[in-house]
Amino acid sequence: MEPKMLPQQPLITGRRHMVVAGHYLASEAGLKILEAGGNAIDAGVAAGIALGVLHSDQVQFSGVAPMLIYVKELDKVISVAGLGHWPKAANLEFFEKEHGGRIPLGILRTIVPAAPDAWIKTLSNFGTMSFADVASTAIKYAREGFTVHPTMANFLWRYRENYKIWPSNQAIWQRDGQPLKEGDLLVQTDLARSLQYMVDEEAAASSKGRQAGLQAARDAFYKGDIADKILQFHKENGGLLTAEDLSEYSTPIEEPLSIRYKNINVYSCQPWCQGPVLLQMLRILEGFDLARLGHNSVDYIHIIAETIKLSFADRESFYGDPNFVDVPIQQLLSDDFASKRRALINPEKAFPVMPPAGELDGYGFTPFPATANAAASFSAPDTSYTCAIDKEGNVCSITPSDVSFESPVIPGLGFCPSARGSQSFAMEGHASKIEPGKRPRLTPNPAMAFQPGRLIMPFGAPGGDTQPQGMLQVLLNHLVFKMDIQTAIEAPRFSTHSQPNSFEPHDCKPGRLSIEEEIGKNIGEKLAEFGHDIEWLPSRSDAVAGVCAISANLETGLISGGADPRRSGRAMGW
Repeated sequence: MEPKMLPQQPLITGRRHMVVAGHYLASEAGLKILEAGGNAIDAGVAAGIALGVLHSDQVQFSGVAPMLIYVKELDKVISVAGLGHWPKAANLEFFEKEHGGRIPLGILRTIVPAAPDAWIKTLSNFGTMSFADVASTAIKYAREGFTVHPTMANFLWRYRENYKIWPSNQAIWQRDGQPLKEGDLLVQTDLARSLQYMVDEEAAASSKGRQAGLQAARDAFYKGDIADKILQFHKENGGLLTAEDLSEYSTPIEEPLSIRYKNINVYSCQPWCQGPVLLQMLRILEGFDLARLGHNSVDYIHIIAETIKLSFADRESFYGDPNFVDVPIQQLLSDDFASKRRALINPEKAFPVMPPAGELDGYGFTPFPATANAAASFSAPDTSYTCAIDKEGNVCSITPSDVSFESPVIPGLGFCPSARGSQSFAMEGHASKIEPGKRPRLTPNPAMAFQPGRLIMPFGAPGGDTQPQGMLQVLLNHLVFKMDIQTAIEAPRFSTHSQPNSFEPHDCKPGRLSIEEEIGKNIGEKLAEFGHDIEWLPSRSDAVAGVCAISANLETGLISGGADPRRSGRAMGW
C-alpha cells in the first residue's frame, strides 16, 4: 500500500469521545467535561462558552449560538435557535429615513442577546452539569489570559480602525492604539467577572436544586446586575433595548429541517438562518453523477457553483423569520422544485449574476438590489464552531458567533450585546426586513448528517455566506469521494459571490468565483471560458470558510475529528 500524503493537521481518532472547536483550548475545555463524566451537550456548551473568550474577536458570549443536538435516548435531532430578535422599539421607517435604508455601525445594530439563554436552556434540558462546571475553563482563560493566536491577530489587524471607535473595545483588543499581535497576552477581566457573577448567582440558588441554580444564572444576565448595566448603557447612548426585551426573551427549541441525500439524512436549522440552502444544494445535486465528474474538475466546480447560485437566489427571495414570513420550505426542498432548478444549469455557461429565484405561486419577496462592488471583502468577519460526541452516542453541533468591532463593549461587562442586526435589511418588501420582535436571517448554520447504523457527522464552519459552500464541499469530499474527514476539510475549495452579502451593506460580486490556487491554473482558465469571473486565492485561505467536523463510524466504533487549518480549529478525543 502506497503511503498517502499527510494532511497539514493530523486526523484525530478515538473510540470513546471527541470534541472539535475553533481553538485548541476550547476543545480542551470540552474534553475535560467529557473526561469528568459530562455528556456531549455539556462538552459542547463548555467549548462554546470558551470560544467566547478565546475567539472574543469573532464570538461574543452575549451573541448568537444556534445548535443542533442529537439525544441518543430519544433518537431525535433537536434545534436550539440561539438567535435573538429586534427590540420592540425597532422601526424600519426610522432606518429608512434617518439612515438612508442602512443599518449603521454601532449600538443600533443590537438585537436581544440570545447565547446566554441558549447555553443555559440547553444545559437544563439536555445536559447534566451546572453552569459553573461548564464555564469554569472559560473564566480561567478570561481572568488569567491566553496568548493571541494567528487567526485572532489577523482579524484584529484587519478591523483595527473599527476598534478605535469605542474606547471600551480598544481597551480590550488594542495596546497603545495598535491591535494585539500574535503571542501577546489577552486578559479579559471584566468578562471573567460577568461570568463569575452568573456562577455565584447559581451557587446562591443551588440549595433548591440544579434547575433552580441554572435559572438563577440565566436571570443574572437577563434580569440582574448584567441586565441593569446593559440597559443603562443603551439608555445613555441611544440604544433600543429595554428591560422587557431582555426579561421576556426565551430561545425556541424546535424541530430541525432534514432531507435525504442518497442514503444520508442531512439536518439543518429552520429558515431563520441560511442553513436550508445546504439542503437545497444537495437536492439539486442529486441529479448529477458527481463521482463521474471527478473531484474539483472543471465540470464539477461549475455544477457546484451554479447550484450554489440557484440556492442563494431562493434564500434571498424566500428566507426569513418564520414567525413573520410564510416560508414555503417544504416546497423549496421538494424533488419537483429541485428538478426545475437543476434544469436551469447550462453545463458550459455560468450565470453572469445571481439568477432569479424559483417561482412558487403566492410566495416570495423582493431581493435586495445589491450593489456590485469588486473591492468588497467577502472573507467573512465572524463566527467559530464546535461539535462533540460522547460514548453514549449523544451529539452536538454549534455555531456561536458575533463580532467585537460592530458595536460598543458595555463598560464593566467585557462584551458587546449581539450586533447581529447587521444581517437584517432596512428595505420594505424584503423577507428579512427589520420588524420589532423579528429575527435577522442568520448566517451561522450548524448541520448534521446521519446514515442509520453507519454514520453520524456533525459539521459546521465560520465564514458568513461561504459557510454552507464550504460545508457542502467537505460533505461531498467525505461521502462521495471517500476522503477521511481531515483530508476532506483540507482539500482545496472555492466559493461564489453573486448573491448579496448577508452582512450590511449587502453588496455583491456578480459572477465572481474564488478558487484556491491548488485547484490549478488550467482549471481556472477553462472556468473563465464558461463565464466565471475567477479570483485566485492562496492555498488554505480563510475566504472559503473554516470547516470542522466529526465523523463517527457506527459499524466499527471509530470516531474521527477534523479541523480546518484555514482557521485555528483543533480536534481532541480518546
